[in-house]
Amino acid sequence: MLKGKNILITGANSGIGRVTATELARLGANIIMVCRNIEKAKAVQEDINALTGLNNVDLFIADLSSHHAIKQFSEGFYQKYDQLDVLINNAGAVFNKREENEDGIELTMATNHLGYFLTTHYMLPALKQAPNARIVNVASMAHRFVNFNYNNLNADKNYNFFKQYSISKLCNILFNKQLTSLLRNTSNITSNCLHPGNIASNFGRNSTPVFNFLIQQFSFMLTTPDKGAKTSIYLASSPLVQNKSGLYWYKKNPVVPSLDAINSEYARQLWEWSLEKTQIKEFGKTALL
Repeated sequence: MLKGKNILITGANSGIGRVTATELARLGANIIMVCRNIEKAKAVQEDINALTGLNNVDLFIADLSSHHAIKQFSEGFYQKYDQLDVLINNAGAVFNKREENEDGIELTMATNHLGYFLTTHYMLPALKQAPNARIVNVASMAHRFVNFNYNNLNADKNYNFFKQYSISKLCNILFNKQLTSLLRNTSNITSNCLHPGNIASNFGRNSTPVFNFLIQQFSFMLTTPDKGAKTSIYLASSPLVQNKSGLYWYKKNPVVPSLDAINSEYARQLWEWSLEKTQIKEFGKTALL
């Protein structure tokens, strides 16, 4: 089913992103990795190509907290490809201290939410070229620990690294909700989001000592990247979900997220905020293709 299909995965050089890329490459898909660290990403690219023997892994380098970098990698993408069958928005980060990107956006929100928003915006024309394209957004159950606050999405008023991470994951689900509504009226593209499980990986290891301590103490409750990637792989490849869209998944099953995550007004507010912060006038309309 996947042989010859083009699948783009952000943050594919570690954790569940790496496992997802590896397993989908095994199934014959052409994998397009988008990663920030060129040395680590090249090593993973070589490993997967050697493992499959198919030489079917391509690589683009981009800092997904940067609008300029996402646009730049997208320009390179369209020089080589005109169709994309699956987009997996997977890259995520957590930052100990509040920092901003070049556009004044707090880095957690810039990477974890606007990184998804912008990558999807620029890839949408290529997704529309595929007969039944899919978008997969990796979220988290962390969204359940916070409420949506339109007035502090950029963490200007106060900053707590875990709260901001959780808000960005809530935004993933709200983004998926609004995106699904948009796509339903304009294309056959499906969009789903998921909780991969609490992953035992290097994610967040450079955060606060307290966070690192908690990870160590509760490591027995964590799952492996191999298990965590199963739902991403399922949503990207299974014929059973071909016509399913707008859902939040865990362990290959749709589940109900928090009340804030299914709030249509919150989804609309986030969408408008995202357009404003990225200065995009019409989502998915780009001259790159």
